Amino acid sequence: MAHILKRFDLKNRVAVVTGGAGLLGQGFCRTLAEAGAALVVADRDQPAARQVAEEITAQGGQALAVEVDVTRADSVRSMAAAAKNAFGRLDILVCSAALDPKFDAHNGGSYNQDFEHYPLESWRQALDVNLTGVFLCAQAAAPLMLEHDAGVMVMIASIYGLGAPDQRIYNNPEKALQYKPAYYPASKAGLLGLTRYLAAYYAGRGIRVNALSPGGVFNDHDDFFNKEYSARTMLGRMADKDEMNAALLFLASDASSYMTGANLLVDGGWTAW
Repeated sequence: MAHILKRFDLKNRVAVVTGGAGLLGQGFCRTLAEAGAALVVADRDQPAARQVAEEITAQGGQALAVEVDVTRADSVRSMAAAAKNAFGRLDILVCSAALDPKFDAHNGGSYNQDFEHYPLESWRQALDVNLTGVFLCAQAAAPLMLEHDAGVMVMIASIYGLGAPDQRIYNNPEKALQYKPAYYPASKAGLLGLTRYLAAYYAGRGIRVNALSPGGVFNDHDDFFNKEYSARTMLGRMADKDEMNAALLFLASDASSYMTGANLLVDGGWTAW
């Protein structure tokens, strides 16, 4: 009788993780490497990607850091080619690269602006990364998967692809008025639609496509937001960044072999009320 844990074994498989140096991406890379996969750590921040790859290699894994701009088709094709050249194939694509603002950092404070005055340039930039970037990555990865009639794509979506942000939790009365920008739920809802489209398009051709939708992951949020967000979850807290890793491994491995076109929610019960 085969041991159930063998379903999670990724030995002899090659995975590309975009946003591989990001908050969740680092954990995804390490998790897939621990399961036996060779990793392409793809990120716009090349030094950070190199650090993740070096950590994996130091632990006995195989990893390559690749600089990528997911909004550029040529850069994404080069990323896929690097996987093929280094490891001979591509089996798993994890699309984790995304813009998800913390209000004080991006686009000169534009996240303090209301919807009526939100910059069109910022909207377009975000859709280019969060949605068009995934489209381009899937385009580049699919031909390599079709070479051996098998592959898995995992799209990192969000609970905000299913429902609108509650703007009240972003508005600390002791700070300037803030909003979760419109691009985030719009792009994540689009990503769920793209996930279902690709699953149907590649049906019967060996490629499975699923989404993973995290709830809020703690990332040095202020006490007001942490308290307000946590109160809206059944578990009463935000997620730790490592609590998405097991779900990602499930979707990337044969453990989820009868799943495609699905969206796996890991949200502490946020969407179940």
